[in-house]
Amino acid sequence: MRIIPVPCLKDNYAYLVVCDQTGHAAVVDPSEAEPVLAALEREPELTLKAIWNTHHHHDHVGGNQEVCAARPGLEVVAHGSDRGRVPAQTRFAEEGDELSLGSLRAAIVHNPGHTRGAISYHVHGAPGALFTGDTMFGAGCGRLFEGSPADMFTSLGKLTALPPDTRVYCGHEYTASNLAFAAAAEPDNQAVSERRQQVAALRARGEPSVPFTIADELASNPFVRAGSIERLGELRAWKDRF
Repeated sequence: MRIIPVPCLKDNYAYLVVCDQTGHAAVVDPSEAEPVLAALEREPELTLKAIWNTHHHHDHVGGNQEVCAARPGLEVVAHGSDRGRVPAQTRFAEEGDELSLGSLRAAIVHNPGHTRGAISYHVHGAPGALFTGDTMFGAGCGRLFEGSPADMFTSLGKLTALPPDTRVYCGHEYTASNLAFAAAAEPDNQAVSERRQQVAALRARGEPSVPFTIADELASNPFVRAGSIERLGELRAWKDRF
């Protein structure tokens, strides 16, 4: 398995997920088509088979139709509840559904909170890869547009129950700002301090802060570490004003 991050818009990431054995690829959250199609042109041995959308927001699905026009016959996956909200959707996925991409297998994890139809894609492997959209960021979580603190608490619990070496690929480059909040929320957390230094060095070199691991989140994400629905709600309200 190979993962190719594709920077889009101001701070979004799309990702090409590649089966090394077959050259089959899926693109996660093509917010705009041009960078995705350019990345595919640079990898002419790849055959795009699918679009995997994590939720319906325009900055995650805005390139769907143009990518589909350029590469006809794609399977376009999103949650069943996003019917009518995700352009060109052909597959209406539910919790536990499994997708095939060449020899790769990916499980659907329904994680409402940011939106009611938010899903993550867990690609099995050693280590596996997890595409979380706007549910779990590096050291953060998404705003609660269509869900409650209880929804997000349950969703983050599902994601962080995956193996600790799972590589996580989120939808935005927010890690540095999230860690600034994490330092305010947990000023004595040494893991937060160390991760801030690591991420600052990456960004200074122009490198992305993704992927990170489930273990990183368990150590330094205040929302993952909240311990209760009430505390997560307090943190989310504070972060919205931070």
